[in-house]
Amino acid sequence: MRVIEIRQRFGLQSLLLGERPDPEPGEGQILLRMRAASLNYRDLLTVKGHYNPKQPLPLIPCSDGVGEVLATGPGASRFVPGDRVSPIFAQRWLSGKPVPERLRSTLGGPLDGTLAELMLLHEDGAVRVPGHLTDEEAAALPCAAVTAWSAVAIHGEVKAGDVVLVQGTGGVSIFALQFSRMTGARVIVTSSSDRKLERARELGAWETINYRETPDWGRRAKKLTGGDGVDLVVEVGGAGTLAQSLAAVRFGGRIGLIGNLAGAETQLNLISILMRQIRVQGILVGDREGFESMNRAIAANSIRPVVDRVFPVEQARQGLEHLEAGRHFGKVCLTFEAWR
Repeated sequence: MRVIEIRQRFGLQSLLLGERPDPEPGEGQILLRMRAASLNYRDLLTVKGHYNPKQPLPLIPCSDGVGEVLATGPGASRFVPGDRVSPIFAQRWLSGKPVPERLRSTLGGPLDGTLAELMLLHEDGAVRVPGHLTDEEAAALPCAAVTAWSAVAIHGEVKAGDVVLVQGTGGVSIFALQFSRMTGARVIVTSSSDRKLERARELGAWETINYRETPDWGRRAKKLTGGDGVDLVVEVGGAGTLAQSLAAVRFGGRIGLIGNLAGAETQLNLISILMRQIRVQGILVGDREGFESMNRAIAANSIRPVVDRVFPVEQARQGLEHLEAGRHFGKVCLTFEAWR
């Protein structure tokens, strides 16, 4: 089978086409023919050696994808050949607490990921995808969508009438916008691009803020709510944006801490968190149970993921470069059409 793999050293230039033996499903396993994948910032960091410099190589990168079940092993009963399924991010995190043993089973590092013609999984590590989605749309779900769902629906407990602030217009942020709108919440979106903010309004954003023109955007967001503050901030910036998120959130509000695009370390005034009873919740994707509940909501509300651009799988490097440039709106995907 054909694969895209990181060979002997990290770096985008080391992302190469390779061959591996075709796998056969064993007890409780399913064999997928992959049809599409999507890219996350974690994948870029992994390929460049910044996510886990001690990751053994070679490695098939990327955690997100969708495939068709080709065959099932003895004892496997969750799926039948022809089903279209997505692998879950942490293969052993089916439900319950995110304990270390479960979180060491993530695809695209330390386990081989989705950039393979054929993929072997235990049947427990996959979910059916909503039937109305294209392959590329379905491939966008496992990390970005589940992360947004965890932030908004599970930990954020967003309900009708709430105000949610979403940072940026990448994959997680756009899903958070869509899921928040689904609940009846109002959404404020920040970006440095007026063009992207206009697209966010087309998706239902209530208000938008260009953070380059308004560096003190946390105060601006609070003013938009009449001085109360927002109920939830979907925080993807990290160290560089957390102070503004604290300025935006209301007393007793929540911050879903997802990414560190603007840095991982910062000095923080804890008094603001303590005295205002703000809950800062770390979000690391989610479990299979959450993925399945999200898929039911997506199907019931006919939600379609926003796909920015699709590259052939052989151009995975170019896709990651497009992601790194930050010009995307929504998800960057790869198609396996040439490998079918």
